[in-house]
Amino acid sequence: MPCSIDLAAAYADSGVAEVLEQLDLELIGLTPVKTRIREIAALLLVDQARQQLDLPSTAPSLHMSFTGRPGTGKTTVAQRMSQILHRLGYLRKGHVVTATRDDLVGQYVGHTAPKTKEMLKRAQGGVLFIDEAYYLYKPDNERDYGAEAIEILLQEMENQRSDVVVIFAGYKDRMETFYSSNPGLSSRVTHHLDFLDYSNDELMAIAGLLLEAQHYRFSHEACNAFSDYISLRRALPFFANARSIRNAIDRARLRQANRLFARMGEELTKEDLITIEAADIKGSRVFQGQVEGHHPVAQSD
Repeated sequence: MPCSIDLAAAYADSGVAEVLEQLDLELIGLTPVKTRIREIAALLLVDQARQQLDLPSTAPSLHMSFTGRPGTGKTTVAQRMSQILHRLGYLRKGHVVTATRDDLVGQYVGHTAPKTKEMLKRAQGGVLFIDEAYYLYKPDNERDYGAEAIEILLQEMENQRSDVVVIFAGYKDRMETFYSSNPGLSSRVTHHLDFLDYSNDELMAIAGLLLEAQHYRFSHEACNAFSDYISLRRALPFFANARSIRNAIDRARLRQANRLFARMGEELTKEDLITIEAADIKGSRVFQGQVEGHHPVAQSD
């Protein structure tokens, strides 16, 4: 048995640093969330060091709660968290299974248990990410089976705590109500991470990353126009942070394509093909105070 542990070597060998670097590259901002992920990784490394030195060690509870509006990076962080837990040996596979109420709750007696257990089975060795988890609980409906799904989750979160990690996600205020209505659930969720809305500058940086990944760029005028777009868009309904920015870039590319297509017969340069102009941004209905679509996931700005 060793008498000392080199944490730096253990950290390097784990490959966790690579996952954290990838998280930094993928997501702008989110400093408090990234800090908490690093803290959890440090806790697990120290826990392993204690085990190797034959010190008392209690398996840490790893069930989590991610709160925030759509498009703030919750799913991406869940994927990276699962990879970290896999590399540290806390999860066998490190995959993520995403579920909603429809995947867990049945419509008649005897239907909920097999549905919930099937999702838990699929998530074994990885993470079960339950989006908009508050929809599981409908106290005003006595015939609703969501409470049964929660009870099964509670049992398996305890019985399978070494083989599946459950992450509950959703809007912060609704999640707080959800936990207050389910004390047993709240006590099993150890790590609460709050994903704040991105600032205007962070949204511009996200737009830059999206453009770079697709080999596009803004002209100077388009950059100014998109800054105005962001200010207007976030004041309208169904704003979904990075998701809304991605939608906006997609529609700007569509307008650019139509603009270039109208120049049929002209020679187009590489600069023409990669440059988003101000007109491609200002063609959005957001500048008239309107948003197309009525759902934060399905909308196109």
